[in-house]
Amino acid sequence: MSENYVYITTPIYYPNDKPHLGHAYTTVLADITARWFSLLGYNVFFLTGTDEHGLKLQREAEKRGMQPKAFVDMMSEVFKDYWRKLNIGYSRFIRTTDPDHEELVKRVVEELWKKGFVYKGIYRGWYCSGCEKFYSEKEYVVVDGKPYCPIHQRPLEYIEEETYFLKLSQFKDYMLKVLREGNHVFPKNYADEVASKIELEGLQDLSIARPKERVSWGIELPFDKRFTIYVWIDALLNYLTGIGYGADMERFEKFWRGSIQFIGKDILWFHTAVWFTLLAMLGIPPPRKLVVHGYLTVRGQKMGKSLGNVVSIDDMLARYGSADAVRFIIARIANFEKDSDISWDIYDSIYSGDLVNNYGNLVRRVTALALKIFNGEVEKDVDESHASVVRQLVQKAIESYNEVRINDATKIAMDIAHETNAYLNREAPWAKESPVKTVYTALESVRLVTLLLHPVMPTTTKQILDALGVEIEKGLNQFNFGYIEKYRVKEAPIPFKKLPKQETQAQ
Repeated sequence: MSENYVYITTPIYYPNDKPHLGHAYTTVLADITARWFSLLGYNVFFLTGTDEHGLKLQREAEKRGMQPKAFVDMMSEVFKDYWRKLNIGYSRFIRTTDPDHEELVKRVVEELWKKGFVYKGIYRGWYCSGCEKFYSEKEYVVVDGKPYCPIHQRPLEYIEEETYFLKLSQFKDYMLKVLREGNHVFPKNYADEVASKIELEGLQDLSIARPKERVSWGIELPFDKRFTIYVWIDALLNYLTGIGYGADMERFEKFWRGSIQFIGKDILWFHTAVWFTLLAMLGIPPPRKLVVHGYLTVRGQKMGKSLGNVVSIDDMLARYGSADAVRFIIARIANFEKDSDISWDIYDSIYSGDLVNNYGNLVRRVTALALKIFNGEVEKDVDESHASVVRQLVQKAIESYNEVRINDATKIAMDIAHETNAYLNREAPWAKESPVKTVYTALESVRLVTLLLHPVMPTTTKQILDALGVEIEKGLNQFNFGYIEKYRVKEAPIPFKKLPKQETQAQ
């Protein structure tokens, strides 16, 4: 990472309703990554927020008999409340109605106009207000002879209107080079998918303005007051506002070089073809890494508010008892290559198997042994046979985190816990006269598992490390086996309660 600066972003979310598990999925993965690099000692800036302009929110506010600004003021607080519940440690919660953002959007669009990248024209096409997107013939689906949105599964609106276009087509070769030769999109198959679409259909110019008579709720086009700026241009530019583009360019450049952006695959096109081109027009390279994950699905269908198949964050918190447990489940199911079907059976199995029976059981066993046999004070004495196994696994987990393979990192942490439980069973320290080596080695293993899980479960892991008498530090040195000279264990916690017997919720 360049100069130890890391910039983590989530998409900014439409606040037309409260966030659900799909929003939490992206946001928790980004938060885990931010916390990981912070643990290593990086200077981390983590941006999330709400996308507050456009036709969808204008209509939602009208439906509720509210002014759009009053509605988004209310809903942005709802999002902040849920991120507090999930212990999301963002550096800034950006709103596209923030004055500094609105000023930046106007300034950037004016610059693009002056550079000749924007021109006036007429747009004719099928529009989905839910996606805030026009769909081409190859993109929409036909239901009963009518064009339908493939995401929201509802009829598209035919629109013909005066607009302004952004000259994306000039950047076709640039985009193909970035996607085919660059390493900016992870996993790489998503870059190939966009490149194939561009090769097949070309890179079409994008309508970036909406007549005020249709979409009044938006940022005014600086060179033609009859229009508002297309919500996607407004939204994408939040990533520049967040780290001071145009206001503090030295700071912006430091963070941008270490940018890691998290998105769901449904907004891949906007975050590659449109976003990378927009950046190129401004002389800015693509983000260092665009991390794309699959959908959370219910019976194979993408979860979404408009489809009415959402799983609520409240239900997850109630079922598993803490934000940390929910965060851990999200980390374990994280899948960048394919979709993940929502299953309470799978989530219960992860909670009971990984947290209660494996990791939680290990924490309780080892701390109880240290207290019972040594009154909590255990001097350094390493059993190299087990330590060598743990060292290899810790190194793999570190590499996985650095590559944003969060699922792999948490699985490896569970492997260390499993190996350590097996080690205790083999060594049976409770049957030995003075098993210092075994107990110290097990304590170090617990500490390293806990440290690896700290970005995922910050509250629980802090409590466990406090029980071990260990401080969390910054940097990689603390991941060395044998780092602690003497343990002073204070208590033997039971970090996770067993799930009560309950009906599996039908999904």
